[in-house]
Amino acid sequence: MNLSKIPSQDDIYIVDDSLWDQLQELTEGDVSSCYQCGVCTAVCPWGLFGGESLSVRALIRSAQIGIQDQNENLWLCTTCGQCNAYCPRGVDVAKIIRALRLLAWDAHTVQAGLPSLLWSIYWNNNPWSQPPSQRENWIGSQHVPLFDPDHHEILLYIGCTSSYDRRAQKIALALVEIFHESAVKYGYLGENEPCCGESALSVGHLPYFHEIVLNNTKLFRDRGVRDVVTVSPHCYDVFKNHYPAVDGWIKPIHYTEYVEKLISDGRLSFSTTIGKRVTYQDPCYLGRHNKVYDAPRTVINAIPGIELIEMTEVGIDGLCCGGGGGRMWLETKAGERFSDSRVQQALETNADTLITACPFCVVCLEDSLKSIPECEMQVLDVAELVVKAL
Repeated sequence: MNLSKIPSQDDIYIVDDSLWDQLQELTEGDVSSCYQCGVCTAVCPWGLFGGESLSVRALIRSAQIGIQDQNENLWLCTTCGQCNAYCPRGVDVAKIIRALRLLAWDAHTVQAGLPSLLWSIYWNNNPWSQPPSQRENWIGSQHVPLFDPDHHEILLYIGCTSSYDRRAQKIALALVEIFHESAVKYGYLGENEPCCGESALSVGHLPYFHEIVLNNTKLFRDRGVRDVVTVSPHCYDVFKNHYPAVDGWIKPIHYTEYVEKLISDGRLSFSTTIGKRVTYQDPCYLGRHNKVYDAPRTVINAIPGIELIEMTEVGIDGLCCGGGGGRMWLETKAGERFSDSRVQQALETNADTLITACPFCVVCLEDSLKSIPECEMQVLDVAELVVKAL
């Protein structure tokens, strides 16, 4: 007998028929629409980094036949939506990934570090492992009024990243300056601002996310919140597409759309000419997930003296920064960071400034630029660029 042909324990897969029923329910039938064409794997950004790419098709196929093989590649997905954009069947692949991650939570096979992420949201009301008492520290010397539905047009939702990350705090401060300049009547929730729950959703812990949604929905109702302007596209997306209880009641809008309206209504104008050649990074959760491509570019082009030069991959084809889908909370090896490739594309335009409209993008892209010796390109958020022209 040839012992080399005897299958090892690692070669044995257990087929679980109940897995199919669970995935059908969790994905609302999307998992059955996949017919294994492989487009998702072909367009996945992980294919840009050599070696074996992330086989989205293999993950879905294993799930379809009832195999949950605890594939660590499940946690590589940034839920950037590139596969969704090109799927001929219109499958919401990100929804399937989140469902598979939920099953991994149930099986206690999640990536190391992710339980700590959820505990931080639970204890600290943020995923950054920072004390809730410091949520208002981003304000500094600025005056930011607390939200009053009787006197304010909008609620400014800062979000956890712009509340705690030092670099992203500058984006929130820039937006506050824009609102003051435009005489916008706004307020925020101060230390009572809740985590939107996007981090829990992105790593697939759907029961905890739904608990967050219920708590936040009650808070927003009690505070009389209706129009919400968010700093982060991730917060915008989660309020718009994953808070069913507030559908038609609160109206979330990303700040770039709101600033575009301030300009068109004549409430915001520019007094300074900015002589800059810029290029723009489309955030995945603003662009592909919510089809907001024009508003940021309209704002950029409204600034006197700006020359906008597009990169080779823009709009629906824009390259993810690598921070979505929970990847902000996991280590990515050097040489495998999407932002490294993206800043190279930006440098090829000969622009002096890389503009984006997402705190995750700003942090990831800036880190990648720092690794390039003597690189003079800077990363700015749209809000920061606007302030320079005021």
